[in-house]
Amino acid sequence: MEYSTFGRHVAVDTWGVDFSMLNDADFLEAKMIEAAEIAGATVLSSQKKQFNPQGATVLVLLSESHISIHTYPEKGFAALDCYTCGDTVDPQVAIGHLVKVLDPRKTSLKVLKRGDGPIEILR
Repeated sequence: MEYSTFGRHVAVDTWGVDFSMLNDADFLEAKMIEAAEIAGATVLSSQKKQFNPQGATVLVLLSESHISIHTYPEKGFAALDCYTCGDTVDPQVAIGHLVKVLDPRKTSLKVLKRGDGPIEILR
């Protein structure tokens, strides 16, 4: 049996991001929804959690899959990912928008091709 549910998964680690941005779940949620819309994705819902004393996790559920972020403001670090199935929504557009907003000093990015055979690293 052949399976094909083509999708791309973009994961990026960011360092050197402003504490206040990483510690504001409402701000992150708004920017993630904005990123999804810019990429042409359909936002279904979102969830957020503001941690005490600091940190946030935000998940935006898309018709095409998801965008997520988990932050460590005290370290200036955030882990983001976006997975989209099909070929109409480019997760790199959404992640690119978020990286521009966060303006990190350093990033590490991987793009994976999924659902069309073995997971393949595209970048």
